[in-house]
Formats: sequence, C-alpha cells, structure tokens
Amino acid sequence: MRVCVYCASSPKCDRAYHDAATRLGELLANAGCTIVYGGGAVGLMGSLANGALAKGGKVIGVIPRFMTEVEWQHPGLADLEVVEDMRERKHRLLTNSDAVVALPGGCGTLEELFEAITLKRLGLYFSPIVLLNSKDFFSPLQTFMQRVISERFMNPEHAQMWSLVDTPEEVLPKIRATPPWREDAREYAIVR
Repeated sequence: MRVCVYCASSPKCDRAYHDAATRLGELLANAGCTIVYGGGAVGLMGSLANGALAKGGKVIGVIPRFMTEVEWQHPGLADLEVVEDMRERKHRLLTNSDAVVALPGGCGTLEELFEAITLKRLGLYFSPIVLLNSKDFFSPLQTFMQRVISERFMNPEHAQMWSLVDTPEEVLPKIRATPPWREDAREYAIVR
C-alpha cells in the first residue's frame, strides 16, 4: 500500500505532534506500506520519515527544486524525487496513492488536504482520506466542514469523503475499513 502523508515542516510545534508523526511512520513501516511525503528533514515531515526509516520502511520524498537549494531535504532518503514546483509536487504525492493521511500542519498541509478532498468530490480521486486528529487539531475543521454542508455549499454525502482518527494506531484500520469513493461522484458534485 502506498500512503501519501501530508504534514508540517515546523519544528516548533508541540512535541505531541512529533511523537504522533514518528509513531505513524513506525506503524506504516511495520505494515509494509510505502510512505510518500514532502521530502523534508524537519518538523513533522522529519519525524514521520525518521520513524519509518528506523523500522526499515520505504519512504519516498517529493520535493521542489527550490527547497533543495536551501537543503530542506531529508538526507537519509534513498528515494528523493526533485520536481520543478509545488504544483508538480502535489500531483506526484497523490498519484498512485492508495490513501491520504493528513497530520496537523499549516497552510501548505491544509492546501494539500483540500486539494485531495476537492479531487475526491469531483470523482478524480477515490481512495480514503484520513485526518490524524492529534490534540483535537482537526476538530474545528470538522465543525467548519459540517457548516459548509449545512449551509448547502456541499451535499450531505460529501461528509463521507474524509475521516478523523485520534491516534496513529487507528490510521491503518480506518484506511482498510473505508470503502472506495463512489464511482458516480460527479453525478452529485453539484449541490442539489
């Protein structure tokens, strides 16, 4: 299974976020999953990669060229894809992934997450999207998305496009329990 993980590069966030990222990396590696992520060495990106690499996991980094010029890439990766820009990075991260996992993060992480949700809504991505809700980070987002639905900017069915879990141990079971997204997604992409 190839799991795309979106996560932050900030090293300043609470240690609990780093611990959850490290644990997720360990669990995915132990399960034989290939992790594809942003290729960074610091923040939750570094913690995720370090956790997986410590368990002998396969980790693929995808990083824009400008980030390599300031040496943001993880030096321990055997597989680092250097791409031209952020758009190509997002495309490469999602392509051929069997699931998306979003860890807490800033505007870049949220942008990646919302692109995956948008593509799923439009019937262009069909795999599970799981948000690791460490320290209730995504709870306000869940409330906001429920408002988006209740205000009729999205259909009630769209609430099934993503799932929240509280611990890294719940991520793989949630991915495995999530059915593929409906093939007729385009039929109800427009709000009825």
